[in-house]
Amino acid sequence: MKRSDKHNAGMFALSVAALGVVFGDIGTSPLYAIKEIFSIGNNILELNEANLLGILSLIFWSLISVVSFKYITFIMNANNHGEGGIMALLALAIRKNRSKRNRFLILTIGMMGACMFYADGMITPAISVMSAVEGIEFITPTFHNFIIPITLVIIFGLFWAQSKGTSAVGFMFGPIMLFWFLTLAGLGIYNILQAPFVLYALNPFYAFQFLTNEFSVAFITLGAVVLVVTGAESLYADMGHFGREPVKITWFSFVFPSLTLNYFGQGALIINNPSFVKNPFYLMAPEWMLIPLVILATLATIIASQACITGAFSVSRQALQLGFIPRMRVDHTSENQEGQIYLPRVNWILMAGVMAVVLIFQNSSALAGAYGVAITIDFVITTILASFVFTQIWRWHWIKTMAVIILFLIVDLIFFGANIIKVLDGGWFPLLIGAILIFLMSTWKRGRSLLFYKLKDESMSIDTFLKSMRGQLKNRVKGTAVFLTPNPDGVPHALLHNLKHNKIVHRNVILLSIRFKNYPHATSKNFIEFERLPNNFFKIILNYGFKDETRVPRDLKRCEKFGLKLDPMDTSYFIGKESLIPHSSGQMFFFRKKVFITLFRSAENITNQFYLPANRVVELGSQVLF
Repeated sequence: MKRSDKHNAGMFALSVAALGVVFGDIGTSPLYAIKEIFSIGNNILELNEANLLGILSLIFWSLISVVSFKYITFIMNANNHGEGGIMALLALAIRKNRSKRNRFLILTIGMMGACMFYADGMITPAISVMSAVEGIEFITPTFHNFIIPITLVIIFGLFWAQSKGTSAVGFMFGPIMLFWFLTLAGLGIYNILQAPFVLYALNPFYAFQFLTNEFSVAFITLGAVVLVVTGAESLYADMGHFGREPVKITWFSFVFPSLTLNYFGQGALIINNPSFVKNPFYLMAPEWMLIPLVILATLATIIASQACITGAFSVSRQALQLGFIPRMRVDHTSENQEGQIYLPRVNWILMAGVMAVVLIFQNSSALAGAYGVAITIDFVITTILASFVFTQIWRWHWIKTMAVIILFLIVDLIFFGANIIKVLDGGWFPLLIGAILIFLMSTWKRGRSLLFYKLKDESMSIDTFLKSMRGQLKNRVKGTAVFLTPNPDGVPHALLHNLKHNKIVHRNVILLSIRFKNYPHATSKNFIEFERLPNNFFKIILNYGFKDETRVPRDLKRCEKFGLKLDPMDTSYFIGKESLIPHSSGQMFFFRKKVFITLFRSAENITNQFYLPANRVVELGSQVLF
């Protein structure tokens, strides 16, 4: 096989795989988008030819402006060493910013984006699965009362299966989604042939005319039009799995045409049969095809939800290692694929959230407002963070940056404005979830910072310690003691407690600090910072990327090149276990202190996060007034 043929075959395989991971969310939007557009505001939008062409034109040009232009042409170029997503963009935006005020602003905006991502992660599986299951009503109306129970069972099964990993069924995702998009395109063409005039909507004049003729109605309608671009963030967030090129090729050559054909086909259907607007997606299919279509749609929404859940795991690990959320257990479900991880706490909290959404809103139409608010806030936040990247990383001139950012913001803010008026119609949910998560994340971030500086101020410098203990460090016991400490220049409390109570010092003492950098993967060049101190003391700093596996025992073996050999069976890991006691002070409100202490107590032991051998770990506790 020629080299070019191998490249093409590899690119095709990546493109098919990307269908199953990247495009599930945006690919299931036809299930509910057109239905919501024409049912918005108690049917304030009259179904006639002019309005239909205007809506279809808005859909087509929204896909172009938001997905094709903003995300694929610009935002996906703002990758952090090949990785995308809100946390990767946050780390990239803050990388070269030395101003404390700007860093605080960027961190705050990034936290808001991450919180909206979680809110989106609760809504996406709920609205997608409910929209698919609602198709059983058209098989027989007697199934109506089973929609919610079936949806809940599917959601439970989906989250229950997460701990098993997706590798066993992941190979099926691409082919199923390939068949799904072919079905979208086929149904679209079949219905367009019944009313080919809908293709006039490719002309942007119809969108402009619709917006200008009756702006108030058009503006409210935009709140539902934005549903067609849900999943645009997923293109960026999941880019690291496949690279920008396969995502770009798949979008322009297959996904975008399939979606356009289906939306235009639904438009042709409802203009010929206005009563079909209640659920045009299912009614555009022949009757014999209804049951297979419901099954296929359900599989597609499960795959879309799987991609959303996987994204939540990935973002959570990034947030954990960047210090935004407490430590929690991270399981790897594949020995070959590093990205296949499972976070039990995130999984069950997310499942509870998704089920709560289903029970609160009861149907997909009621969820449309909540969905729109979540994704439009994400759009605005991505644009703001991208502005820092354009100026400070890409070194664009501020005029060029402003021109592009203003174009993005015009579209983003119009969509956001059209959705924020739905606060009472479901929009309150992502805002409530976002506010709660921002409070928790900011409390954790602030509390960790205060605790770090408190312990740092109370610790003795390592140089002073070695000088004062020079005479007492002659009698040593065999083995190596590794003391984990966030402050590489101070003496860990665990070392002082071990010396005070056990009165021993090991032959080799390593003061180990773990740092997480604002890039996804560390390079071997700057991974280890090694310093040999007097009396067989060693100061070691391991610099990980925010997506790296933190296998500390494995990575300490790299110190052999500095002349330090570690015997795994003769190495002990000492961890300080602080017990926080709240007291009144002006640095943090007492209530926030109580919240932080609760989060601190719930944090997973670092043994799991750093892959330390459980039978070689020693915990030494101390009480800290906080």
